Amino acid sequence: MGTRLPLPLSLRVPLIVAGLMVLMGVIASQLVVTSLVRSQERQLADLAQSEFATLSTTLAPLIQREDLWEMFDALDRATFQAGRFAPAAASLVDARGQVIVSTRPERHPIGSPGVALIAGAVPLEDLSYDNARELISVRQVVEYQGRPVAQLVIDFNASELAAERRRAWFWLIAGNTAATLILALAGYLLIRRVLAPIGRLSREMSRSGGASQTFPEAMIPRHDVELANLYDTYNAMIRAVEARGQTERRLAERERFVSLGRLAGTLAHEINNPLGGLLTAVDTLKRFPDRADVVGKSADILERGLKQMRDVARGALNVQRNSQAGTPLSAADFEDLHLLIRPEIERKAQRLHWQVAPDVADCGRLPAGPVRQVVLNLLLNAAAATGPGADLGLIAQRDAGGLRLTIWDSGPGLPDHLRPRLLSDAPVEPGDGLGLRLVRDLVQSMGGGIALGQTAAGQNAILIDLPLAEDGTGTDA
Repeated sequence: MGTRLPLPLSLRVPLIVAGLMVLMGVIASQLVVTSLVRSQERQLADLAQSEFATLSTTLAPLIQREDLWEMFDALDRATFQAGRFAPAAASLVDARGQVIVSTRPERHPIGSPGVALIAGAVPLEDLSYDNARELISVRQVVEYQGRPVAQLVIDFNASELAAERRRAWFWLIAGNTAATLILALAGYLLIRRVLAPIGRLSREMSRSGGASQTFPEAMIPRHDVELANLYDTYNAMIRAVEARGQTERRLAERERFVSLGRLAGTLAHEINNPLGGLLTAVDTLKRFPDRADVVGKSADILERGLKQMRDVARGALNVQRNSQAGTPLSAADFEDLHLLIRPEIERKAQRLHWQVAPDVADCGRLPAGPVRQVVLNLLLNAAAATGPGADLGLIAQRDAGGLRLTIWDSGPGLPDHLRPRLLSDAPVEPGDGLGLRLVRDLVQSMGGGIALGQTAAGQNAILIDLPLAEDGTGTDA
């Protein structure tokens, strides 16, 4: 099927007007020509009746006397008349169907059959005009003292009438065409001027580079109340969108801090756990400083506890540093994420499945900070949404397009009312799930995509595809 070429409104309206003008012109032209034809036919009938009345009166006694020369002379004088509908030839056929006399003896000799001549002529009372003919053959019975004596056939020259009709058609077509073009051009210029403010508004609304801007007061057509209201409504809409965007950013930042608070609480719990053992070891050292075996065991407890606290603190510090600096993604980032999420998982008695492919280390063109924040946020959400004893995990692997991250859990999946926050750019209302919008913003900033799916085992999953930057510098976070 062929595609239709879209036409702007400023062109469609003049074309519609031009089409209506053409239609009206055709109808008006047909009415004018029809009126002209009727007028011409009335003139033809009047002229023909006058001509037949004169000749019939003249020829009737001549036919009675069989005076051929006088009959020929009368017919010949009639054909030499000038006018718009003058006789061009005339013939007289007797009651037996033979030609008595004709102004064209070479075509209709005296005594020749006149049946065809009569058959080719129309009766005077049925006279009409066909524009395709320049000669009209008309016949009428010639009577003498109330009885028919012959039939008179006259060929009238209608070339002037045909020329008049052609001139009428020419001027009608030329006039209608000129009027249509002039009015269409005037309509185009007028519509273009009227729609200019709407065109500016449409271009501003369809801008692809950067956010739309409000129109300054000087550009609002205050002389047109409806257009001014439209511009004011657009400006109000832009301000409302900007205000909503600022609110969303503040709420997303608040959610980020909430997530960090949750993480800080978990880290505090993870650090507090070994502190009891460390304090016990210190107390043992104080009580038995002279026993080498007790001192050695207490030193081992202190070393393990301190290393555990160091690892937790280092992981949190790496997350903060990588969020602020454009550090490339590496395998160590996933180790830090595993270390950070594990205390929350253990606190809820959940099972964490961690699958990071070795080739993920080749994804250094991706920024570490946004990737870590996305994974940590989704894992914390999964841990919060599923109950104790649930399974959740991360699958990180390379594919043809870049890095694929699969965050899955054994729960019922992402609720329907939260899906728009993660899968669309539609405005979100305050409430739960603002971290999901932050995840979407971070993934989009890296040129990636988000989808919902399932793992090979059938668990609900969130699939994130992150393309690798071609210039080797990573995408802008």
